[in-house]
Amino acid sequence: MVPSLTFLLLALGTLFSVSESVRFELQSGHTKCISEDIKSNSMTVGKYSIINPNEGQPMPQSHKITIRVTSAYGNSYHYADLVDSGQFAFTTAESGDYNACFWAPDHNPPDTMAIEFDWKAGITTRDWSNVAKKGQVDMMELELKKLQDTISSIHDEMFYLREREKEMQELNISINDKMGWMSVLSLAVCLSVAGLQLWHLKTFFEKKKII
Repeated sequence: MVPSLTFLLLALGTLFSVSESVRFELQSGHTKCISEDIKSNSMTVGKYSIINPNEGQPMPQSHKITIRVTSAYGNSYHYADLVDSGQFAFTTAESGDYNACFWAPDHNPPDTMAIEFDWKAGITTRDWSNVAKKGQVDMMELELKKLQDTISSIHDEMFYLREREKEMQELNISINDKMGWMSVLSLAVCLSVAGLQLWHLKTFFEKKKII
């Protein structure tokens, strides 16, 4: 039964949690942003570091980055200036796209850095190994706690997706209404222009005594 629960947890954890682990290159004088859609009241943690191009030797002085993590509403949750590594952790207060933007100072000649970035949110941030050690629980109880936490996360995620779907439907209705009014306005303008053209032609022909 324990292996089955473990498999279920792994599958559900993959579907209903956010985890972003990437490695990318950043050229000096440039900015690169990574975005994640995270719901409110979610624990999110991140860890970033510049990969040393010369293994076994000190990191080059030019290899420094500035990072800022902001919400969809522009609120700043983490900021570090001219560092080669770091980490952050916070609980989101807003739902939407969170952006982690990396900027490298300008150098002459230009330099390129490889950056490793690990970003997790939701149930993947929970350290279950520490729970087992601190609580002295047996394997079955630990698996049940994991399952309960996963179900709670799925429940919250379903309500979050339902709210987003409702927002999208309202947005579509609003756009359709605006498009309908624009179509009516365009038709009215076209008919007005056609009427003015007919009136102008009629007046012109009457002056020329053609009609």
